[in-house]
Amino acid sequence: QVQLVESGGGLVQAGGSLRLSCAASGRTFSSVAMGWFRQAPGKEREFVAACKWSGSSTYYADSVKGRFITSRDNAKNTLYLQMNSLKPEDTAVYYCAADERTYKSRTYRREREYDYWGQGTQVTVSS
Repeated sequence: QVQLVESGGGLVQAGGSLRLSCAASGRTFSSVAMGWFRQAPGKEREFVAACKWSGSSTYYADSVKGRFITSRDNAKNTLYLQMNSLKPEDTAVYYCAADERTYKSRTYRREREYDYWGQGTQVTVSS
Protein backbone atom coordinates (compact mmCIF):
# COMPACT_ATOMS: atom_id res chain seq x y z
CA GLN A 1 0.00 0.00 0.00
CA VAL A 2 1.13 3.54 -0.74
CA GLN A 3 0.57 6.35 1.74
CA LEU A 4 0.68 10.04 0.93
CA VAL A 5 1.11 12.48 3.78
CA GLU A 6 0.73 16.21 3.27
CA SER A 7 2.24 18.85 5.54
CA GLY A 8 2.86 22.59 5.57
CA GLY A 9 -0.66 23.95 5.69
CA GLY A 10 -1.69 26.72 8.05
CA LEU A 11 -3.02 30.23 8.41
CA VAL A 12 -1.44 33.05 6.41
CA GLN A 13 -2.39 36.62 5.51
CA ALA A 14 -3.28 37.57 1.97
CA GLY A 15 -0.13 38.15 -0.06
CA GLY A 16 1.85 35.67 2.00
CA SER A 17 3.42 32.33 1.08
CA LEU A 18 3.25 28.73 2.19
CA ARG A 19 4.99 25.57 1.01
CA LEU A 20 3.18 22.27 1.09
CA SER A 21 4.95 18.93 1.06
CA CYS A 22 3.64 15.51 0.14
CA ALA A 23 5.72 12.49 1.12
CA ALA A 24 5.00 9.10 -0.40
CA SER A 25 5.80 5.98 1.61
CA GLY A 26 4.92 2.33 1.76
CA ARG A 27 5.76 -0.32 -0.77
CA THR A 28 8.12 0.43 -3.64
CA PHE A 29 6.44 3.25 -5.42
CA SER A 30 6.98 4.07 -9.10
CA SER A 31 5.04 7.23 -9.60
CA VAL A 32 4.13 8.41 -13.06
CA ALA A 33 2.26 11.51 -12.00
CA MET A 34 1.72 13.47 -8.82
CA GLY A 35 -0.57 16.39 -8.32
CA TRP A 36 -2.37 18.77 -6.02
CA PHE A 37 -6.08 19.31 -5.74
CA ARG A 38 -8.07 21.49 -3.35
CA GLN A 39 -11.56 21.67 -1.97
CA ALA A 40 -13.06 24.84 -0.55
CA PRO A 41 -16.10 24.74 1.74
CA GLY A 42 -19.24 24.07 -0.24
CA LYS A 43 -17.36 23.49 -3.47
CA GLU A 44 -16.19 20.48 -5.44
CA ARG A 45 -12.59 19.41 -5.35
CA GLU A 46 -10.59 21.06 -8.13
CA PHE A 47 -7.24 20.60 -9.83
CA VAL A 48 -4.42 22.90 -8.75
CA ALA A 49 -1.11 21.64 -10.14
CA ALA A 50 0.65 18.47 -11.25
CA CYS A 51 3.87 17.15 -12.66
CA LYS A 52 5.24 14.17 -14.47
CA TRP A 53 7.50 12.17 -12.19
CA SER A 54 10.11 11.99 -14.92
CA GLY A 55 11.02 14.95 -17.07
CA SER A 56 10.16 18.56 -16.41
CA SER A 57 6.53 18.91 -17.44
CA THR A 58 4.26 20.73 -15.02
CA TYR A 59 0.61 21.67 -15.24
CA TYR A 60 -1.34 24.41 -13.47
CA ALA A 61 -4.89 25.60 -13.10
CA ASP A 62 -5.38 29.07 -14.56
CA SER A 63 -6.32 30.38 -11.13
CA VAL A 64 -2.87 29.65 -9.68
CA LYS A 65 -0.62 30.02 -12.72
CA GLY A 66 2.18 32.46 -12.00
CA ARG A 67 1.67 32.22 -8.24
CA PHE A 68 2.11 28.51 -7.42
CA ILE A 69 5.03 26.27 -8.33
CA THR A 70 5.06 22.50 -8.00
CA SER A 71 8.32 20.60 -7.81
CA ARG A 72 9.53 17.19 -6.75
CA ASP A 73 12.41 15.39 -5.14
CA ASN A 74 12.51 11.96 -6.76
CA ALA A 75 15.04 10.59 -4.30
CA LYS A 76 12.75 11.46 -1.40
CA ASN A 77 9.52 10.57 -3.20
CA THR A 78 8.27 14.00 -2.19
CA LEU A 79 6.18 16.54 -4.04
CA TYR A 80 6.10 20.22 -3.12
CA LEU A 81 3.74 23.10 -3.77
CA GLN A 82 5.16 26.57 -3.27
CA MET A 83 2.27 28.98 -2.95
CA ASN A 84 3.00 32.70 -3.30
CA SER A 85 0.80 35.80 -3.39
CA LEU A 86 -1.92 33.88 -1.62
CA LYS A 87 -5.49 35.13 -1.83
CA PRO A 88 -8.49 34.47 0.42
CA GLU A 89 -10.00 32.43 -2.40
CA ASP A 90 -7.09 30.01 -2.10
CA THR A 91 -8.51 28.90 1.25
CA ALA A 92 -9.22 25.18 1.00
CA VAL A 93 -8.13 21.73 2.05
CA TYR A 94 -5.25 20.78 -0.23
CA TYR A 95 -4.85 17.15 -1.26
CA CYS A 96 -1.87 15.39 -2.75
CA ALA A 97 -2.51 12.65 -5.31
CA ALA A 98 -0.33 10.15 -7.11
CA ASP A 99 -0.64 7.55 -9.81
CA GLU A 100 1.50 4.75 -11.23
CA ARG A 101 -0.41 3.95 -14.40
CA THR A 102 0.86 4.81 -17.83
CA TYR A 103 -1.58 5.79 -20.54
CA LYS A 104 -1.55 8.18 -23.45
CA SER A 105 -4.69 10.14 -22.65
CA ARG A 106 -3.50 11.43 -19.26
CA THR A 107 -4.30 15.11 -18.78
CA TYR A 108 -2.94 15.31 -15.20
CA ARG A 109 -6.00 17.43 -14.31
CA ARG A 110 -8.70 14.85 -13.61
CA GLU A 111 -9.28 13.17 -10.27
CA ARG A 112 -9.87 9.81 -11.89
CA GLU A 113 -6.29 9.84 -13.19
CA TYR A 114 -4.96 9.38 -9.65
CA ASP A 115 -5.14 6.21 -7.58
CA TYR A 116 -3.63 7.39 -4.31
CA TRP A 117 -4.71 10.33 -2.20
CA GLY A 118 -3.51 11.98 0.98
CA GLN A 119 -5.72 13.07 3.86
CA GLY A 120 -5.38 16.74 3.06
CA THR A 121 -3.95 19.78 4.79
CA GLN A 122 -5.87 22.96 5.56
CA VAL A 123 -4.73 26.25 4.05
CA THR A 124 -6.48 29.38 5.30
CA VAL A 125 -5.75 32.80 3.83
CA SER A 126 -7.06 35.76 5.78
CA SER A 127 -7.89 39.08 4.15
